[in-house]
Amino acid sequence: MSPDPLDPSRRYFLGQCTGLSIGAMALSTLIGRALAADGAGKLGLPNLPHFAAKAKRVIFLTQSGGPSQIELFDEKPGLMKLAGTELPESVRRGQRLTTMTSGQKQLIKPAATKFERCGKSGQSIGEWLPHLKTVADDLCIVRSMHTDQINHAPAMTQFLTGNQIPGRPSLGAWASYGLGSENRNLPDYLVLLSKMQRPSDQPLYDHYWGSGFLPSRYQGVKLRSAKDPVLYLRDPDGLPRELRREMLDGLGALNQQALERSGDPEVSTRIRQYEMAYRMQASVPELTDLSDEKDEVFELYGPDSRRPGSYAANCILARRLIERGVRFVQLFHPDWDHHSRLTSWCTARCRDTDQPSAALIKDLKRRGLLEDTLVVWGGEFGRGVAGQGKWDSPEAGRDHHPRCFTMWMAGGGIKAGTSYGETDDFSYNVAKDPVHVHDLHATLLHLMGIDHERFTYRHQGLDFRLTGVEPAKVVKGIVA
Repeated sequence: MSPDPLDPSRRYFLGQCTGLSIGAMALSTLIGRALAADGAGKLGLPNLPHFAAKAKRVIFLTQSGGPSQIELFDEKPGLMKLAGTELPESVRRGQRLTTMTSGQKQLIKPAATKFERCGKSGQSIGEWLPHLKTVADDLCIVRSMHTDQINHAPAMTQFLTGNQIPGRPSLGAWASYGLGSENRNLPDYLVLLSKMQRPSDQPLYDHYWGSGFLPSRYQGVKLRSAKDPVLYLRDPDGLPRELRREMLDGLGALNQQALERSGDPEVSTRIRQYEMAYRMQASVPELTDLSDEKDEVFELYGPDSRRPGSYAANCILARRLIERGVRFVQLFHPDWDHHSRLTSWCTARCRDTDQPSAALIKDLKRRGLLEDTLVVWGGEFGRGVAGQGKWDSPEAGRDHHPRCFTMWMAGGGIKAGTSYGETDDFSYNVAKDPVHVHDLHATLLHLMGIDHERFTYRHQGLDFRLTGVEPAKVVKGIVA
């Protein structure tokens, strides 16, 4: 029978109170030291990388909504002669359409842009991307991407997690889990969302950068363009730093006891994240304060770069993050979904992103960082060759198209100044060297020194991997 806590004996006091106080204080000191030595800077799994990595860091410039490859990268001059004619069934081959265009004739709409051969490599780039043309020789443009999903949410979910159903870890979470980070004061994986100057009806779901069934410490951490870049990170007014340290040490001791009792990895995550938050209280304000950047940096990234939360400002932050050893940085820029007003809608997104994207490559290159930093640009699918609405109207747009789309990459072991893959004369089907989303993931992991077939996580009795169970290949033709 347990002693009555209202009438404690000497044995009860020593066994219960002392064990949970003096012992806890000693344990908290040990935990604090261990976390200070280890923290979030621990480098991933002990057996990784599998081989020497070409890319130590990744910046993923995610263009949400489906940029039109027909206007930007996939030049098809022959479409001018076919303008207004119906897309042959031999080309369409039963491709399903969204409900937005399934009821109308598929009348061919030629590109609204002219193309130019750029750089010594002669890369073909549309006129809406004048700044990207200046770094053409640093780019590898992949024109033969394809995916399985025709609607935004499942397509973006597959694009970033390998599966169209939410619940799988994102690419950044896999990188964080496998490789960790060289920075003890910032998370392994950080996410920056563009703050649009107009309302956007395109949601960006948290599972796009989530950890799925991996421990939650590997999920992406959002940096907000606000007074508090990370919510609930600041201490209340009047709370001394030393007192916060003592509170975290005591809380760490209690959580460590809970971990020993339950074995729940989420408790371990909680311990690490409290410690990470403590360090971020000092590192995040310094990171997000761009006052130490020279005027010529803002001029390089463009007129929008001084506006907090803009895509341009986020590109500067991305460079600052990888300078500090963060493993994976992901930018999200929405509103590429041009179902109407293609010539004004798509050009606006190009104005948002063209100069900052090119500037990021130039900035990394001049700082000696591009060689081992992989920059990836792309969205979840492309756009169809048929006009949505009246094909020759200024109000016309393009519908979703998963059978072919274009991405580009630079730095980090990528073969610069090259194009890979081809589409047919309609930019409708892949004609040469197809690259599925799973192939993209396998290649990105390969550049980070990871064999995608050997990189697994056991969950519910199964060994899951980013690239799934279907065959996936490393695209050797784009690896330097």
